[in-house]
Amino acid sequence: MAVAEQDREFTSAPQHIRSAGLALASLSLATLLSSLGTSIASVGLPSLMQAFDSSFQAVQWVILAYLLAITTLIVGAGRLADMFGRRPLLLGGIALFTLASVVCGMAPTLWLLIAARAVQGLGAALMMALTLAFVAETVSKERTGSAMGLLGAMSAIGTTLGPSLGGLLIAGLGWRAIFLVNVPLGLVTFALAWRALPARSRTTETGRGRFDVIGTALLALTLGAYALALTLGKGNFGMLNLGLLVAAGMGVIVFAIAQAKAEAPLIRPASLRGPRLGAGLAMSLIVATVMMATLVVAPFYLSRGLGLDATLVGMVLSTGPLVSTLSALLAGRLTDRFGTVRMMAAGLAILAAGTFLLSLALTGLGIASYVVPITVTCFGYALFQTSNNAAVMAGVSANERGVVSGLLNLSRNLGLITGASLMGAIFAVAAGGPQGPDQGVLSAASAARGMQVTFQTATALGLCALLLALMSLRAVSRAEAKVTEIRSGR
Repeated sequence: MAVAEQDREFTSAPQHIRSAGLALASLSLATLLSSLGTSIASVGLPSLMQAFDSSFQAVQWVILAYLLAITTLIVGAGRLADMFGRRPLLLGGIALFTLASVVCGMAPTLWLLIAARAVQGLGAALMMALTLAFVAETVSKERTGSAMGLLGAMSAIGTTLGPSLGGLLIAGLGWRAIFLVNVPLGLVTFALAWRALPARSRTTETGRGRFDVIGTALLALTLGAYALALTLGKGNFGMLNLGLLVAAGMGVIVFAIAQAKAEAPLIRPASLRGPRLGAGLAMSLIVATVMMATLVVAPFYLSRGLGLDATLVGMVLSTGPLVSTLSALLAGRLTDRFGTVRMMAAGLAILAAGTFLLSLALTGLGIASYVVPITVTCFGYALFQTSNNAAVMAGVSANERGVVSGLLNLSRNLGLITGASLMGAIFAVAAGGPQGPDQGVLSAASAARGMQVTFQTATALGLCALLLALMSLRAVSRAEAKVTEIRSGR
């Protein structure tokens, strides 16, 4: 009897490992889908302007509708999954993303395409909110860092692959192909997730509790106002932007009051005061703001400061995403071996060192003046992102993993939106005055000066994030010491 039971356990171990591997593969593909959906459409804007005979202001909503849907709905999507089960919500997100891709690829009008992109963004919000939450249910605690690193690598691959793949598809098959390419990938992801993901999520709230409709609506409106305030106006901050920013600030206050009074709040205010979650979200937002500077400022520096042609600029810019992709897997192993908080602090220190090197803008060194610092910066970013995600998700109860995963992705999206506006404005003022530089006449000296000031600011922000990490490490150490003291007293 005992021998038979041992044999059963021995034979089930490889099956469990294989099942965990398939589940992780489905989560990786879901991550790839959502990041590819963000990056691949940007290269098609010129073709869409021609196809629909529309202005840039109208066509840019193909991008904005997708990003706004993710930003405003991702936390609510995570909460719904915590209540009703993560597997059906994730499968629904993949299916919705895939069906919306079909509509995008067949849309006869621009406004139908924009509407379909918003629905596609809802599907992406469900996928992004739940992939991190599912990690704890598919891999052992000792391999959490490696799993987070793999998801980070897949996200970087999707971001890197999008523009080049989109360009090839448009050249060979037309703009519709950049949306239809998601369909076979979505079907494979759905089939794999259906087969491999656990049927029941380990949550104590599945099927119970009330969904905070008012809180979700308030948060969506607040986030939408903030995102629009920083994206409308083509870089010119006018009265509309200011009004939206004021509305977003008022929305934060009203949302906080509503959450304090709600019986089943969307976000429990007490949880944000914890040393792991609150600090982790703040650091994620800061770091995303810093990293956005490399996308906004670097093209000006490379083209004007170093005098590179468009082809070389594109090749050099690919260094950062490539380093992030390759570093994410190593970062996962380092996190598993040395611990999340230590690797988080180390990643932020490396990132700050890289941005400081970028702030020197040593044009005399040529391409190396960008490639070497961005390699350091992106390695630090990969190490931080992997360890921070693992640290935050490890300290969350099973019935809150969906909403916290949504908050993590939300903090990153808000950081990217903030960075695009803030870092772009800093570069514009430093390089060419309040109205910004004219790219056609921007001198090498002006580009270098803008680079220096922008990344000096980025370094200061990185050091602020490092301080938060050290404070979090201290708070966690104190809490662990207190628990040990209580147990020893017993």
